[in-house]
Amino acid sequence: MSIGVKICGLNSPEAVAASVDAGADYLGFIVFEKSPRAVTAAEAGTYAKGKGSASSVAVLVDPDDAMLARVLTGMAPDYIQLHGQESPQRCQDARHYARRGVWKAFGIASAADLQAARRYEGYVDGFVFDAKPPAGADRPGGWGAAYDWSLLHDFESETPWLLSGGLTPENVAEALARSGARGVDVASGVESAPGVKDLDAIPAFIGAARAASGTSRS
Repeated sequence: MSIGVKICGLNSPEAVAASVDAGADYLGFIVFEKSPRAVTAAEAGTYAKGKGSASSVAVLVDPDDAMLARVLTGMAPDYIQLHGQESPQRCQDARHYARRGVWKAFGIASAADLQAARRYEGYVDGFVFDAKPPAGADRPGGWGAAYDWSLLHDFESETPWLLSGGLTPENVAEALARSGARGVDVASGVESAPGVKDLDAIPAFIGAARAASGTSRS
């Protein structure tokens, strides 16, 4: 079992370095001003210069063409992760702005939410399954909320996917076992405060995820 680990919401060179040194596979930069982890496209590009062999991911919410162009120019991301209400066709179109592909994130609270991803098969290169945001939320993710990870255990798709939502160094092994995930995505679970990465929690999380699968970096 190979575990891909994404550290998301990076907003400092120190957090990028800690993630790279610990062996993260993906580095996520949130270009969305309502997030407490928000960075500009230019800032993301600066931080991503330290990515080493990891892949950079620009996390966007319902971006227009101008925003996609700014991200391409400022960052040239390996992947774009779309976290809004983007249609399958819009996701496919966004591939023009990423070097490797596009992922689509979904908020999950029930099996019906999970099945909504089926419409996107063939249009995107990966899924991210996060917790559904609370009612009235002003952003679609990054709340640090867990959900019933076992909903994902029997989900089969040719599209690879990452498990997100409420993960921490302490519970990632349980989350992997309950969900059957082959990749994990964490933001708030490795922070000391919203938007402030804990430089000790990052390697602890990556180490726990690797140990749970008995693998080194994928």
